[in-house]
Amino acid sequence: MSLKVAPSLLSADFGRLREEVRRIEEAGADWIHLDIMDGNFVPAITMGPLVLKALRPHTGLTMDAHLMVADPGAHLESFARAGADIITVHAEATAHLDRVLREIKKRGLKAGVALNPATPPEILDYVWPLLDLVLVMSVNPGAGGQAFIPEVLPKIETLAGQIRDHGWPVELSVDGGVNAQTAPQVVAAGATVLVAGSAVFRDPGGLELIQAFKTIGGPRQEV
Repeated sequence: MSLKVAPSLLSADFGRLREEVRRIEEAGADWIHLDIMDGNFVPAITMGPLVLKALRPHTGLTMDAHLMVADPGAHLESFARAGADIITVHAEATAHLDRVLREIKKRGLKAGVALNPATPPEILDYVWPLLDLVLVMSVNPGAGGQAFIPEVLPKIETLAGQIRDHGWPVELSVDGGVNAQTAPQVVAAGATVLVAGSAVFRDPGGLELIQAFKTIGGPRQEV
């Protein structure tokens, strides 16, 4: 799979989101990552389906709605109607992961599962056939600008090995503290999608970093 870059709008200027989306699209972003926080599963409250719906007409990029919310199954329909391409739910947020993933697929969307830093990869053992994306959190969810947790690297390697050995068409994304220093480690471990917020939107030269990320590890095979 080709390496993809998914800037996180959590670090964008919320007063000019339409322009921010245009800027990252012109810079070569592949996906848009939307961090949806409810003040319950995580302390912060961010955006909801109305923001996604407002941005949808202005971009053709894949939009991944990362639901950091309690009871994610209750919100699937609203994000599907808003125009999400992928809905990613936290394994820790539902007692019925299989059911929630099936409901996402039933709506014709791609389904993802996010794993907190301390969540083991074995939690996915019985839902792999339903997955299009696994999102490894390399920080604890709830706030942008946190430092990368290096202890997640073996988990990325384990998941990448499972995906490769079984030939599953599953993207492996990493979210949290991804920047020019940590991205090479993440790619070497097997990630195919880099989620970056602060590094893209808040650092000088952040837009140029989008293209720099894509050169890490040399060319990759398209599938």
